[in-house]
Amino acid sequence: MESTNILDSQTLKALIKESLREVLREERMNLCQLLMPFVSDDEQAEIEASLGSPDDYNEDEFIDLTNWVRHGGSI
Repeated sequence: MESTNILDSQTLKALIKESLREVLREERMNLCQLLMPFVSDDEQAEIEASLGSPDDYNEDEFIDLTNWVRHGGSI
């Protein structure tokens, strides 16, 4: 009986931790969207005219930050 309670406590703790991680991840994304400045179509066209678009650059000029973002800034 006691080992069942321990297992249930550990399972509950793991579920709570994972739920908190999901909520924090969602809130971090919401904050990123909130802090990201709005760019009008005219501004975007001006940016692309002066700097080009991503299609104009070589693939090796980019750094993939997917894992960095996914893991909260630490890889």
